[in-house]
Amino acid sequence: MANDPISFSLAGKKALVTGASRGIGQALAIGFARAGADVAIAARSKDSLAATVAQIHALGRGHLALAMDVSQVSQCTEAVRLAVHSMGSLDILVNNAGVEQVCPSLEVDERLWDHILDTNLKGAFFASRAAAKAMLVGGGGAILNICSLTSEVGIPTAVPYGSSKTGLLGMTRALAAEWASLGIRVNAIAPGYFRTAMTEVFYQDDVWQRTMLQKIPMGRFGQLDDLPGAAIFLCSPAAQYITGVCLPVDGGFLASI
Repeated sequence: MANDPISFSLAGKKALVTGASRGIGQALAIGFARAGADVAIAARSKDSLAATVAQIHALGRGHLALAMDVSQVSQCTEAVRLAVHSMGSLDILVNNAGVEQVCPSLEVDERLWDHILDTNLKGAFFASRAAAKAMLVGGGGAILNICSLTSEVGIPTAVPYGSSKTGLLGMTRALAAEWASLGIRVNAIAPGYFRTAMTEVFYQDDVWQRTMLQKIPMGRFGQLDDLPGAAIFLCSPAAQYITGVCLPVDGGFLASI
């Protein structure tokens, strides 16, 4: 079933998901396990992954928890090495780890800029590089980057974050073009407005919520269960001829502006 070109199953696949302790990363890791994959999960603190591990374990899938600061290149390389050592191979990488801090651009300093860009963009590249080397041993694989609406539109007070996510979209396209001949597909999803720990600051503003809902054709904010389907599809045999795309999961927001 897993090799059927119209299959959405990830049975037999080995995946690594970064930033999987909560929110989007946690939802994707559990979704991949439900689709049949064994999943290595990573976050800055290994202890923070306990809840995700428990849910993957309950699904009867293999799992591995890793401490990983994606802004550190050596840790990206080591996490991939440990994932391959534990699971035997690596078929899928999800670059989800990310940070955001709302800040007027005139107040952005070098420390904040480097923190966001190193985590969201540099980390994704070097994790992808390490994963690609491992995937080559198995004849290829799939990389999924978690982009953002800010990959396509400008958001005030989010310039470092938007810069990192726009860069991530460019990286997705460039790696897809370069690695297609190696059997490695590189795609992305761009979640719309989802209420997570990282975005909670926006949802504290009732006026913002009402204004934003008017801009979403489907009339609601995203729920975490809305995301795994798109991610699984892009990493499954059903998407075997798709690379270099970024699929918005946004309730029609980008289509309507």
